Amino acid sequence: MRTSLRAAALIGACAVAGGALFGAGAATAGQSTANSTKEPYNIGLLVKDIDTYYGITTDSAGVYQASPTSPYAKDLAKIDADAKKYVDQAATKAKQKHQKPAVVFDIDDTLLLSLDYEKRYNYTYNSASWADYINRADRPSVFGSADLVRYAQKKGVEVFYNSGLTEAQRPAAVENLKKIGVDVNLGAGHMYLKDAAKPPAYLKSCATPGSWTCTTVQYKSGTRQHIEKDLGYEIIANFGDQYSDLDGGHAARTYKLPNPTYFVG
Repeated sequence: MRTSLRAAALIGACAVAGGALFGAGAATAGQSTANSTKEPYNIGLLVKDIDTYYGITTDSAGVYQASPTSPYAKDLAKIDADAKKYVDQAATKAKQKHQKPAVVFDIDDTLLLSLDYEKRYNYTYNSASWADYINRADRPSVFGSADLVRYAQKKGVEVFYNSGLTEAQRPAAVENLKKIGVDVNLGAGHMYLKDAAKPPAYLKSCATPGSWTCTTVQYKSGTRQHIEKDLGYEIIANFGDQYSDLDGGHAARTYKLPNPTYFVG
């Protein structure tokens, strides 16, 4: 379930401070106690903090953009540097053990930045406006992420995508990823999207044709389990902007990218 900033001010404040966490088993570290009885962070000040964190500006077309010199960009650069070093070492070790190394990436705000949508709609969510935004296929890249995908491929690591986007949004997702320079394994065998009409058999515990009850964690961890158990890969790293992208195991290391604009439980 996606929670907007208006309903999750405290969550967002904590994400600003702790969004750059990474490490095996650390996916739940830093999560906010949203049920606190203390007065939450003032939402007006929180929006200003988020604007500052991203270094938000508007381009000539009036699109909100993050600054490449912002604290957000600097946090991402640190994560990317560590991830490249780790992927290099982990891939070598996996191959020495005759394993097939793989990495898994979320898409929204892990590879494609949705900041313009969040800012334009005052950090609230509407399914219709979100669908229209996705289908325009013009989101910019999250700083460094496209290069990280290509780096993993260069090191002989299989790249998979595990996204909450729907099957109907596949064409737009593929088009948008190609625009930002991510043209790696974009076929259905490597890009997993939600398909309530025809859910995969490996999610049978929470999804049957026409009925989808999977939580984000069940869906994403179940997909990673499929990649490891059924396809025979060893997931050395899993990248996402939400803790629900990372919880549930089936990855040697998890990387939490910063995103203080919304929360997906």
